[in-house]
Amino acid sequence: MEDNQPQTKPCPFCAETIQAPAIKCRYCGEFLNTEKSKKITSSDSDPESDETEEDSVLFEARPSLWALTGSIIRAMFLIVVAAFLITYPIEEMSILQPDETITAADLAQAAQSTAETPLESETTSTDKKQWLGLTEKHAVLIRKYRAFTGAAIIITVLLILILKIIKLKMTYYEITTDRIEWSRGLFDRRVDNIDMFRVVDLKMRRSFFDCIVGIGSVGLITTDKTDPEFIFQKIRHPRQLYDIIKEASLDADRKSGVIHLE
Repeated sequence: MEDNQPQTKPCPFCAETIQAPAIKCRYCGEFLNTEKSKKITSSDSDPESDETEEDSVLFEARPSLWALTGSIIRAMFLIVVAAFLITYPIEEMSILQPDETITAADLAQAAQSTAETPLESETTSTDKKQWLGLTEKHAVLIRKYRAFTGAAIIITVLLILILKIIKLKMTYYEITTDRIEWSRGLFDRRVDNIDMFRVVDLKMRRSFFDCIVGIGSVGLITTDKTDPEFIFQKIRHPRQLYDIIKEASLDADRKSGVIHLE
């Protein structure tokens, strides 16, 4: 038995049930054969594609290791100082050795001046000898602890530098059409975001060294209460990021109807 009932479909504009062959809705008066109708129908039939398009990633990056140039230079200086402590025999320096010649000269000069002065000069020279000269026990202690101190400095500096590198590389930036998202943290992982329509202004900063190594910083001024100012620290392709955020923020303003008053 054939089904003679007419086929129906919902209107993409008002959702009322209309005849399937209809080209105009009798309820809302919208035509169903226009480009506008086709776009609405295709988006309703494939919502995942629209969601993917809206949330598509426009840019992603991590801070460059060049951001730690200053820390690396300071670490190298401290390591050189520590290596000097370990290798150079400080306890054998001439200034720390007993100087018998100075003591004898002081005593002879003092003896020619007055009769009472030699005793004072001898006392003074003896004190000077004891202050400048190192005993064997003191030399052993210095030799032992300078090596320990140098090794401790090197280990501490390397650990701090490694922690800074790990922390830097655990920072991740992701820009989509709707928002700016970043995650950071080593032991306490945190994720924050800023809606794209909240971006009021942006600027890019590159030093001479940044231009040489191909990095830069991009700063944002936003209406977000948590992060009114946000900076992308020392990333590669900063100009590309600048242009992407500028275009995406303008598109977001048009979609949301937002007007920023300066």
